[in-house]
Amino acid sequence: MRGRIWIDGPEGTFIGYGRVVLLERIREQGSITKAAKSMQIAYRHAWDLVDSMNRQAKEPLVELATGGKGGGARATKEGERAIKRFRRFYDDFQSFLKREEKNSSPDGWTTEEAHP
Repeated sequence: MRGRIWIDGPEGTFIGYGRVVLLERIREQGSITKAAKSMQIAYRHAWDLVDSMNRQAKEPLVELATGGKGGGARATKEGERAIKRFRRFYDDFQSFLKREEKNSSPDGWTTEEAHP
């Protein structure tokens, strides 16, 4: 069994697995550019995801630094909280899927159960 989990906000997806990985990479790399490269996604796409999360959150999840040697980015305290909360939800969801997979078998499904 496989599944996906994400949390919607006022503009659609607020946070999901890929966005959390992006936040973690920003935390590790100190840069949206480096985080995007490590994920093999375009900088513009990474920027749009960060901008979307920051707009939808009560407080920004990523803080940008300008000036100096090209600036940088870092996950804020709120960003760290979002990472931890999502990871907890994600782990719980994966545990749920494993339990369900163990307790059911494909040949045990009826048409009614598969298509309510």
